[in-house]
Amino acid sequence: MCVDSKAIIQIGIIDTTFMKFSKKLSKHYMNEDLELSIVIPAHNEVAVIKDTLLSLYSRLEMEQLSFELVVVNDNSSDGTTEILDELCTVNQRIRRIDNNPPNGFGFAVRCGLDAAVGKYVAIMMADASDDPDDVVKFFRMAEQEGLDAVFGNRFAKGGEVIDYPLLKLCFNRLTNWIIALLFAVRYTDTSNAFKLYRQDTLEGLKPYLSHHFNFTVELPLKVIVRGYSYGVLPNRWTNRKFGESKLKIKEMGSRYLFIILYCLIEKWLSVGDYRKL
Repeated sequence: MCVDSKAIIQIGIIDTTFMKFSKKLSKHYMNEDLELSIVIPAHNEVAVIKDTLLSLYSRLEMEQLSFELVVVNDNSSDGTTEILDELCTVNQRIRRIDNNPPNGFGFAVRCGLDAAVGKYVAIMMADASDDPDDVVKFFRMAEQEGLDAVFGNRFAKGGEVIDYPLLKLCFNRLTNWIIALLFAVRYTDTSNAFKLYRQDTLEGLKPYLSHHFNFTVELPLKVIVRGYSYGVLPNRWTNRKFGESKLKIKEMGSRYLFIILYCLIEKWLSVGDYRKL
């Protein structure tokens, strides 16, 4: 498969920089009590995956955090697998996890959550749409305030969206306003994939049901319905510059509806069986 020549040049530059950073790694990394795991599902992201990982890695290193980047290779066929192998070889903090079929965004994230070992776990996209600065802000808020989860809101004051396709934007706002109304919450960006959870909170959100992008809605709604504490921070989102978006509106409408109705039924009829103890 052809790759943009600019992306190839960029990858060459990143290799050298990444090697320099990797030499700073602690020899006892595998024995650390990790503060933070970042789960990154990746399907055919050859043009951006190195840039995404370098930006994130360098920002977390600046904060002197103990962390790992758990990249879930979701049946990629474009060279993403080979790039991840290269990065894992030179940097212990990057772990490649293969999501065996069935594939899909929800399955990939679930695979990464099962593999993550940090006290806190954040979910980020492989296409560089999420800002590494926001990961630090989310982690600090959760740690300082003792929260079970921190959610991003791209549409709150201080948030930002860049190059959001108009049709997807309209679908996003309508869906999120309906969710806010049904669950009587002020949070209006439930479908935002960028969120952070305590490891033990994730255990309390099981069993997971969603196979695809509706997983981004399932987790926060269960946090809300099951009585876990959460905070909301504005975050920045930039549309991908390379590759193809994996979210297909035609395929997702009924899946979003399914998980919304499931969480509503749990809220109304479970009489607190799943609430946080």
